[in-house]
Amino acid sequence: MIFRTAELSDIKQIQVVRHLVKENTLSNPDLVPDQDVAYYISVKGKGWVCEVNGKMVGFSIIDLLDKSVWALFVDPDFAEKGIGKELHRLMMNWYFEQTKDKVVLGTDPNTRAARFYALQGWRLVGTYANGEAKFELSYADWING
Repeated sequence: MIFRTAELSDIKQIQVVRHLVKENTLSNPDLVPDQDVAYYISVKGKGWVCEVNGKMVGFSIIDLLDKSVWALFVDPDFAEKGIGKELHRLMMNWYFEQTKDKVVLGTDPNTRAARFYALQGWRLVGTYANGEAKFELSYADWING
């Protein structure tokens, strides 16, 4: 497994992985165009990818400006192999090197993703208007987790 910073040339493969997932699926794939991914990994924040034998199998993207996790997805064929946990670790370490402000994310409630974030130290703090569970992670919780 190779973990590295996401590049603009990775966007097509990032989109493939995003559309493979079974949870937190997009109702319309056109809702996240390539230019949005480019903006998030080059202006608003940063992204990371995982490759196995030259194939992208996971990615994470954090939005430093809005202090939120924008994406963390792993190809279902590569789930439960520690890829998501490492992408999360890389993303959160970088985020808290930039700022000590708490970070938020939204995900469908009662899913593997929601359980994953809880296990990584995130606190469930409410629900967004769209029904997603709202999680927060503070610098102290990350460092002490």
